[in-house]
Amino acid sequence: MMASETDTQSGPQHVAVIMDGNGRWAQARGRPRLFGHHAGAKRVKEIVRACKPLRVKYLTIFAFSTENWKRTQSEVSGLMTLFRQYIRKEANNLKKEGVRVRFIGDRVKLDKKLVALMNELEELTAHNDVVHLTIAINYGGRDEVARATKRLATDVALGTLKPEDVDEETLPKYLDTHVLPDPDLVIRTSGEARISNFLLWQSAYAEYEFIDTLWPDFSDEEFSKIVASFGGRNRRFGAVPA
Repeated sequence: MMASETDTQSGPQHVAVIMDGNGRWAQARGRPRLFGHHAGAKRVKEIVRACKPLRVKYLTIFAFSTENWKRTQSEVSGLMTLFRQYIRKEANNLKKEGVRVRFIGDRVKLDKKLVALMNELEELTAHNDVVHLTIAINYGGRDEVARATKRLATDVALGTLKPEDVDEETLPKYLDTHVLPDPDLVIRTSGEARISNFLLWQSAYAEYEFIDTLWPDFSDEEFSKIVASFGGRNRRFGAVPA
């Protein structure tokens, strides 16, 4: 979606969040890292509910990156179990509250039972339109662009796409997020000021907010303040004001 399509409201239509700090939050309390991930999952529920009154139509969260497989086996296994538990527990609530859920990322490496639950949740909430929640699992921006390029190259090889027709409007149609508008605002918690391979193409003109708060402590009040302050930003998209 072109940037101008979101200019009809002062606040962000699409907010993307890099949920960082779960492990440090737990360790500061003398608890294992998975304790922090469970606390972080509860925070997701609260932030999703905060979206409607804030007129945030789309929320995309970074749950597990293509690089997170490098973590300890116990943490990775625990996270996969947490994902399955979250889907089973929240599926009916998400449907009831009008939340449409999508998953982005490469599903090939994921457990088949988890993928089946993901597919079921997407189908269950397919007709909802209050808030669109996109969860990035086994997702990496470079990996996404690489997979998109392979699909595009296949269409060129098959003759369904001409090489001269490939431009910056064509590639996004092959991305995992092809049905979503680009994010207006990207928030990263925990004090780290980097984007960690998240929505690289889509966030080319997004506004960024790096905050010190660890994700489990990120309240809906703080979320509301950040969303409210977005309206004061001067988004020029490369142009110079008259």
